Amino acid sequence: MKSPEFDNSYARLPERFFKRVTPEAAPDPHLLKLNHGLAKQLGLSGEWLGSEAGIAMLSGQSMPDGADPIAMVYAGHQFGGWSPQLGDGRAALVGEVLGPDGVRWDIQLKGSGRTPFSRSGDGESALGPVLREYIVSEAMAAYGVPTTRALAACTTGRDVVRETRLPGAVLTRVAQSHVRIGTFQYFYARSDAEALRALSDYVIARHFPQAASATVPYAVLLESVVRAQAQLVAKWLGLGFIHGVMNTDNMQIVGETIDYGPCAFMDVFDANRVFSSIDRSGRYAWAQQPEMAFWNLKQLAQSLSLIIDADEIRSADLAQQALACFSPAFQTEMDAVFGAKFGFELEETAEGDDINSFLQTTFSMMALQHIDFTLFFRRLTQLAGGEDEDMFLNLFDDLYVAQDWLKLWRENTAQISGQISKQALAGMQKTNPIYIPRNHRVAQVIEAALQDDFAPFHRLVDVLNTPYTHQPEHADLELPPSEDEIVSQTFCGT
Repeated sequence: MKSPEFDNSYARLPERFFKRVTPEAAPDPHLLKLNHGLAKQLGLSGEWLGSEAGIAMLSGQSMPDGADPIAMVYAGHQFGGWSPQLGDGRAALVGEVLGPDGVRWDIQLKGSGRTPFSRSGDGESALGPVLREYIVSEAMAAYGVPTTRALAACTTGRDVVRETRLPGAVLTRVAQSHVRIGTFQYFYARSDAEALRALSDYVIARHFPQAASATVPYAVLLESVVRAQAQLVAKWLGLGFIHGVMNTDNMQIVGETIDYGPCAFMDVFDANRVFSSIDRSGRYAWAQQPEMAFWNLKQLAQSLSLIIDADEIRSADLAQQALACFSPAFQTEMDAVFGAKFGFELEETAEGDDINSFLQTTFSMMALQHIDFTLFFRRLTQLAGGEDEDMFLNLFDDLYVAQDWLKLWRENTAQISGQISKQALAGMQKTNPIYIPRNHRVAQVIEAALQDDFAPFHRLVDVLNTPYTHQPEHADLELPPSEDEIVSQTFCGT
């Protein structure tokens, strides 16, 4: 049983990249959940993490040898408005560990108290947002979507004040990187080319080593980030996921989903659906997410244009070339994601505009018929597997519309003798989850936890660990909300 072996490369960058911090000691920490599978992946001792010393680190009470907690500085556009300095206002990057596979991972505490970047906030987190991020981030990992991970959740024994007094908690978050688009923006806004080069060289060495040997390394860096973000957002759309706060300070450079604040999964399909209570204009609606990701990437391109090439015009041209990769990368991923979800044999059926036409027809129909997004694909998968089609047809308001769409789907899947191929069916079963973190279930988990009942939390996390596997004893978690269970808004945890 040994403590983590830290090697803190970001803390070796110039001091203007961060501030060293001391997490606020939790008066009475208790471990709610330890992610043993992730601990093993990171090469960490689950036994130590569950010990008194481990819980002290996970709660921010005290740090082991080798830890060097820092709060990272960054800027960002928040709902389109420029904020010249943000930074980790309630998070501390404890240190970095090298996993058995040689991958470097950040270990960060969220909710561990004030930092120099807290502004008017208390730097702490209430229990609800910690449970929400644990549930959703681990579900995303189970779906195969790049994401930050949850290593542990602890209560602190200290209340935090929001609308009411709520129990405080700390999430231990794991990521390949906590560098954001806003990190680059911070130094660009200060015309600090030296810092931009240092940051870019660091990101290349750690995450995109193939760019180091390129003729124009920073252009390849930008293109790599563009492709990663394009693919990520396509995966979000395939799950009906709405991030809710796609600000540039919430878009991580490696292409992992980060900052699960007012995020949500759609129930009834609506391309313009928004859940975030602070997204009053619908800026980050489900269908807007590709456009907003591209908008964010343009801000990164502007920041990197300061250093891509010494010639200003050539630098701008190279940045534009990198940005031009977004659309084809996004469309390729969308075709792959939804092709698998519908059971298309892409090599045998029409691609490109024909697939887009089918998707738009389907999305319009789903909205008009008030169809639950996840259940639509779940029931379609069951139908493709030979189960009775009535369960699928019952999702529709109009039976004739259902039958017409089903005929169109069968034409596009090129079924032989009324059966989809085994390969296509396997693809549907791997991409159409049975269980998602439905908003009403997450709300119920949090409500129960506030009454000191954590059984619903553990149950939901365990079920979502294998979301493509039918678990009859948990069939209720597959269902959409009843009318009185509908959650229409989600809220930021700060």
